[in-house]
Amino acid sequence: MSERKMFGGLCFMSSGHMSFGILGDEIMVRVGPDAYVDALQLPHAGEMDFTGRSMRGMVYVDSNGLSEDEDLKTWLLRGLAYAQSLPPKRP
Repeated sequence: MSERKMFGGLCFMSSGHMSFGILGDEIMVRVGPDAYVDALQLPHAGEMDFTGRSMRGMVYVDSNGLSEDEDLKTWLLRGLAYAQSLPPKRP
């Protein structure tokens, strides 16, 4: 894992791919395009529209969805699993 400033916050990278990040009191989670619609149905998740357009495959999770350690862990593992499913990027 490594850290990188992106999207106005701090993102965490796995094998060169963004998996999740912190933006204010929300987190951004890269769930991937196949899990995107299902992730949006989960409580406290919403479209990530950093550029003014929805970024398919990435969601925001507000602080209410992170109040329990297990909820935060579930979201972080979801982002990490997707990032690790991608081929590593070359340095």
